[in-house]
Amino acid sequence: MAHSCNQLSRALAPWLVAVASWHFAPGAAAEGTKSIEPILQEQVATDRAAIAAQERVNQLSDETRELLAQYRQYLSETKNLRDYTSQLSLQVASQAEEVTFVQKQLAEIDVTAREVMPLMQRMLETLDRFVELDVPFQLEERRKRVASLKEMMGRADVSISEKYRRIIEAYQIETEYGRTLEAYQAELGEGDGAKTVRFLRLGRVALMYQTKDGKETGYWDAGQKKWIVDDSYRSAVKHGFNVADKVGAPDLLTAPVPAPVSTPAQAEDRS
Repeated sequence: MAHSCNQLSRALAPWLVAVASWHFAPGAAAEGTKSIEPILQEQVATDRAAIAAQERVNQLSDETRELLAQYRQYLSETKNLRDYTSQLSLQVASQAEEVTFVQKQLAEIDVTAREVMPLMQRMLETLDRFVELDVPFQLEERRKRVASLKEMMGRADVSISEKYRRIIEAYQIETEYGRTLEAYQAELGEGDGAKTVRFLRLGRVALMYQTKDGKETGYWDAGQKKWIVDDSYRSAVKHGFNVADKVGAPDLLTAPVPAPVSTPAQAEDRS
C-alpha cells in the first residue's frame, strides 16, 4: 500500500507544481483551476486502477505459487503410485509362480499318497504281527497303540504326513524297548487263574516276574512260548527291581537267556 501511495505522489508532483504556478498568475488562476481538475481526477483514477491492477497481479502470483506447489505434489504422488504399481506387479508375478508351483506339488502329493498309503498299511500290519510274536510285555498298552493306529488310518481328518509320523513313532517306541530296563505291575494269566505280579524286563533279552509276596518267581520261555516257574532267580529278580527302581546302583543282572539255536542254513554253512 505504501508503494502505491509513493507512485501516486510521483504522478501528482508535476501537476502540483503546475497548480502552484497558477497561484502566481492572478489572471489565469480561475481558468487554470477549471482546466486542471479533470486532468487530476483522471490521473487519480489511473493511479487507483494501477494500484488495483498491482494488487491483482500480486494475488495472481500467490495463486500461481500455490498451483505450482500442488502440481509438484501431484507429480511426486504420481511417481510414488507408479513405483507402488510396479512393485505390486512384481509381487503378483511372484505369487502366480508360487501358485503354479503349489499346484504342481499338489499333483505330486496325490501320486505320492497313492504310493505311501499301501506302504504305511504294510508297516502297520508288520508292527501288529511283531507285537503278537514278541516277548509278551506291556501287551495291553502295545495292542492299544496298534489299534489306535489302525483306527487312524481310516480317518480323513488326519493328514498322510501325520499318519506316517505316528507309525514311525510307534516303531521307535518298540525299538527303544530293546535298550531299556523296566519294572512294572500287571496281571499274569487269564480268568480265575490270573494273579497280580511284578514284571522285570531286561530289554528283549529276558522277561521275568515275581509275586508280590516274593514266593514265586518265573520267566518267559521264548522257545516254548510259555511262562516257566523258577525260584532260583528270586534274588536276581529282586536285585533287578532295585536297579530298575533306581534304588540300587546299575549292576550286572542274572537272567535266563536261551542258548543260541542254529538254523538249517547255518548248519549247512558249518558243514
